[in-house]
Amino acid sequence: MKNYLFSFALVLGFLAFSAGSFAQGLSVESLLDKAVSLSTKGDKTGTAEALTQSSAALEKEANSSGGDLKSKLLGQAGNLKSLIPLASTGKLSSGILGKAVNAVKMLLGANRISSLLGKGESGLLGNAASLTSNLGLIKAGSSILGASSQSQLGGLLGEATKSVAGLNKGGVAGKVAAAAANKQLGGIVKLVGSAL
Repeated sequence: MKNYLFSFALVLGFLAFSAGSFAQGLSVESLLDKAVSLSTKGDKTGTAEALTQSSAALEKEANSSGGDLKSKLLGQAGNLKSLIPLASTGKLSSGILGKAVNAVKMLLGANRISSLLGKGESGLLGNAASLTSNLGLIKAGSSILGASSQSQLGGLLGEATKSVAGLNKGGVAGKVAAAAANKQLGGIVKLVGSAL
């Protein structure tokens, strides 16, 4: 009987460790999407756990990044933490959670772009996929902005997406694309930072 209990405890410990390791491997945005999904299903415990993991992952990324929006990201991590008690008691509305998630996604995308901009031309050339992904994050969260900011951001995102597509080209074409993208991406980071 003792051996059985010991084995059972060992399996539970392994599962808990695996779950923790799995969560560490997920991006902040994946954890946030998981929180929204679990909240929709009415899983209070799961939502609270996903928000706990999201806020920890967000703090970690903010502290290790070199972007201009670090303090705003840490503020959003604090906002996510404040939602955990509501989630665990089932009092967290989908509207409040959705706004918090969209704000984090926009700031994450803008801060990651800011980090790449900080590296100069080398941060842009060859990084079209990463930049496109982060522009997508900003676009995904932009519904929380007012109409005029959303419209302005939409225009900038459209221009930047075209310029970013040229960053994987070599030679002069790549440098021209980098110069255009640098200006547009900088404008996007500034707009997101001032809007949130």
